[in-house]
This record gives sequence, structure tokens and C-alpha cells, in this order.
Amino acid sequence: MEESDSEKKMEKENLGPRVDPPIGEPEGSLGWALPNTALKKKVLLMGKSGSGKTSMRSIIFANYIARDTRRLGATILDRLHSLQINSSLSTYSLVDSVGNTRTFDVEHSHVRFLGNLVLNLWDCGGQDTFMENYFTSQRDNIFRNVEVLIYVFDVESRELEKDMHYYQSCLEAILQNSPDAKIFCLVHKMDLVQEDQRDLIFKEREEDLRRLSRPLECSCFRTSIWDETLYKAWSSIVYQLIPNVQQLEMNLRNFAEIIEADEVLLFERATFLVISHYQCKEQRDAHRFEKISNIIKQFKLSCSKLAASFQSMEVRNSNFAAFIDIFTSNTYVMVVMSDPSIPSAATLINIRNARKHFEKLERVDGPKQCLLMR
Repeated sequence: MEESDSEKKMEKENLGPRVDPPIGEPEGSLGWALPNTALKKKVLLMGKSGSGKTSMRSIIFANYIARDTRRLGATILDRLHSLQINSSLSTYSLVDSVGNTRTFDVEHSHVRFLGNLVLNLWDCGGQDTFMENYFTSQRDNIFRNVEVLIYVFDVESRELEKDMHYYQSCLEAILQNSPDAKIFCLVHKMDLVQEDQRDLIFKEREEDLRRLSRPLECSCFRTSIWDETLYKAWSSIVYQLIPNVQQLEMNLRNFAEIIEADEVLLFERATFLVISHYQCKEQRDAHRFEKISNIIKQFKLSCSKLAASFQSMEVRNSNFAAFIDIFTSNTYVMVVMSDPSIPSAATLINIRNARKHFEKLERVDGPKQCLLMR
């Protein structure tokens, strides 16, 4: 798994979550400047203290694995800084006596996605004092120009009534300041619920949340840091933020049909979240995308511990061949083929030839083009 020259170039030019300097620092203090053409999307991450917000953010954006989140507190800022995900220097996290990570005040991160798209992520501490301030003295600052509100509920919370009260307060502030914002509710820590009770409990919470959210609409997900559900939820959220996603999907469909693939998936390179896909044949596993995200990201982390860089992989058996390869500077592609008459070399050449076209599509302000059938 040696690092190729092209891989090194991509790493140098763009990889990984990239961010603005910390608040109060001059632009360029991290060695790069956010381009003027960047399309910023403000994302609020809210919920009661200890609900799991910081842990899930660290798994998705800071390359933590689930078991390591128990030691997040004192090291979280160091980890984020090392990955160029800088947070406001006035905020911090600590671990309480039972191992929950508690975020204080608001931690700001600018996470770069797909070329010009930048997620302006606000991780809001969930202590009662801070929550009250969000709805009073900081109301306009917190809830203005929000694209997405992600509210995290601890499924085993003993203060469900208070949780719902804070959620409704958030909705009122959103309705006043950002009425077009998309709302996502994550019913988190579902692994703590008995397996035969999970569907029933989630359905009840989902119905309650949809009712409380009116006239706004919310999308609900059950999540746990211990399985693929976390990737499913965040992939769905990020999907809503990609400005040219319909054009991307149309071109992905054309690409799949041209090369006669069963299925083609696009993964965001740093997080390995699925951002688009097209399937020509029905697949049995409805959760395959999130499982693949989880498996490959863990494999990438294993490679990094050996000072190696993951670039590509081919998996083949008697029924299919799957190719995972670097696609653009911001994505990986996975191509699934079942036709045994198509050699691996042909598929790899097709992936390589499509790269330049999809690089253009990632530019938010780029020309509108379509990969045409030939």
C-alpha cells in the first residue's frame, strides 16, 4: 500500500477536512486561506449535555473509532487541531465521572467538503445554562442563517420532558431566524436498548418528534456509534447540503450505464460518507452503504497507523467484482460489476477516464455538463 505520486499530490492539494483559522486568528494562519468562492453551510449540532454529540462528530470528522471516544474530553481539541479541524479557543470538552464527554459553550469547525462546499459546524454545549443563553442573549447569533439543525436525543434520558422543551425552543428560534432550515433528529445510543424493543421505541419517539416539530418537518434517525446507523444518518444529512447533487446523480447514472456496472457509489474522501449512488440491479442488503463506509474507514485508519496510505482495492469472487479507487480530489468511487466477461483492466481504465469530468462537476460554480452515452 505504498503512497503514489498522484496520491501525495492530492494529499498536499486538498485532502481531509480543512478549516478556517480559529476565531480571532488571521486568515492563513494554518497555511491556507479559504477561497472566496467557498459555499458555506451553517450546521447546528445541539442536544442535552452527554447525549453523544461530540463523540459522533469525532467519529465522522476526526477519524475516531467508537471505543476511543471514551477518552475524548481532554484530548479532543488536540486531535482536531492535528487534523486541521480547528475550534474556537474559548471552548473545550471534559469527561465527567461516568465517562460522558461534555462540551462547553459553542465549538466552531469549518469542514471542507467536495471542493467549494464548507460545513460551518457549530457544536453547541448542552448544559442548562448554555441552553438558556442560546434562546435569550445568543438567540440571533446562534440561529441566524442556519441550513441544518441536528438535534441529538439520548434514548435513555431521564429528563425527556426537559429534552423536548429545549427542542421546541430550538424550533421556535429556527422558525423565527431560519425558517427554511432542514431539521434532523437523531435518537442516539440505541445500542443501550434491548434489540427487540428498538423498533417500537424509535417509532414512538419519531411520532412525538414529528408532532412537536409542526409546522416544520423533521427527519428522524436511530443512531449508535457502535454500528453503521451513524453513517446512514450523517450521509443523509450531508446529501441535503450538496448543491449540485441531482446533476451529480445523473452523471453517475450515465457512467454506470456506459461501463455496464451493477452499482456505482461515491464516497466523500475524508469522512467516507456516501454522497451519491446509482444501482442498475436490485441488491439484497439495504444497509450496505453504511457498512461499507464503516469498514473502509476503519481499514484506512489501520493503514495510517502503519504510515501507509489507502488508495484502491479490488474484491472479487465468483458472483461479482468490486473496485474501490480514488476518483476525484474529494471522493472515492466504488464500482460493482457482475459480468465476468469485462476484465478488471477495462473497469479501471473507465474509472480513470471519468475522473476529469467528475472533477468539474464538484465545482459549485463550474459549467453544467453531462457525461453523454456513446
